Amino acid sequence: MHTVDTIMTNLATFRVHIAPLGFEIDRITIPLKQTKADKLWLLAHDNRSSDLSGPYLEKIKKECKKLGVEVKVAYSNRLNLFQTIKSIKDVINQEKNNYIYVNVASGSKIQAIACMMACMVLKECKNLQPFYAEPEKYAAFEGKQQSFGIKDTIPLPTYEIQIPKPKLLQALKIVQQAKNQKITKKEMAELAEKQEIITVNSEEKNHSQARFASLDKNIIQPLVDEWNFVEIEKIGRNRWIKITQEGKNAAEFLI
Repeated sequence: MHTVDTIMTNLATFRVHIAPLGFEIDRITIPLKQTKADKLWLLAHDNRSSDLSGPYLEKIKKECKKLGVEVKVAYSNRLNLFQTIKSIKDVINQEKNNYIYVNVASGSKIQAIACMMACMVLKECKNLQPFYAEPEKYAAFEGKQQSFGIKDTIPLPTYEIQIPKPKLLQALKIVQQAKNQKITKKEMAELAEKQEIITVNSEEKNHSQARFASLDKNIIQPLVDEWNFVEIEKIGRNRWIKITQEGKNAAEFLI
């Protein structure tokens, strides 16, 4: 049997599970028992009035009470990949001193992808293990619990997703929070220096020119050419730094 403990042999005393809330009970609760979990974070849809998984939340809570497992709920739009990634990342960061198991089997496909991407983004977290809970059998009819029992729990490998350096994310945040999500190059240069995103070493008379050069080389060029997170737009005599759709998506879960 490929249990999660096969990979995470040096276990801490406090163990946390993260699992999307869907129409599953066994695929969430049985792995809790197998790993002697202490806490469960459920990822629930933020629009509870349109979500049909409410009864499953209550059943899971009852099972967790029997197991002595604390239950917490994090809310995000289950149809929004980037919001879901951010929600999972926030939980992982909150629990980073514990061993964390991420269950990719209990929710929707979008939530499963989000779980794996969050683990990849946070690859430096060594006490993080995504896994897939394979059921013994599936339900015959829609609208019922989706599966029953657990045949196997299979650890999943994670591959690191490269993310921008902190100063590039700090610069992206400036653009994201600007009016209409764009800012003049002059304003950006001033804010970047003030927030120490760039360093300018020059005499006072060349300061402005040196500041633009540093901004171009260290911030704008990588954000444009390497990441496609911003674009430059010329309007009149001004050059504007404008966030792209890829930049908006990245900002949702990286900032």
